Amino acid sequence: MRAAGAPRANDDRVGVLVVDDCAEARAAIGNAVVETRGFELVGSVASGEEALEVLQRLDPKLVLLDVRMPGLNGPQTCSSIRASGARSIVVLVSAHPRPELPDSVDTCGAAAVLYKGDVSPRRLEALWQSVQAPRSEAAQPLAS
Repeated sequence: MRAAGAPRANDDRVGVLVVDDCAEARAAIGNAVVETRGFELVGSVASGEEALEVLQRLDPKLVLLDVRMPGLNGPQTCSSIRASGARSIVVLVSAHPRPELPDSVDTCGAAAVLYKGDVSPRRLEALWQSVQAPRSEAAQPLAS
């Protein structure tokens, strides 16, 4: 991970901010990001509030955002990111099955919803390709 606020060495890389209140999940998702060709872990924070604080400075291309967190949850944080005008693509991640997720995952402006157990370099590459294509406003699950 590069130093916070440091200029990117290669703007072609996909800078990723990981947001999850669980340290183990942040580490696992961060490791997958680091192992993904063309991706760079630019930050890792434990809350939606922290994500909003560092977003402008880190300027990630992709935000991997946990759905269920204390304080600002994932959909609330995603809505705030969208309202801020940031161009980051937000993907919600959850350890919970889709039917257990709040309806707000579909209306907050997220590009997709990904099951945490599916986070891997291969899935991140496929996810990045899918969110680069034109998409609807509703969050779309990534097919397994």
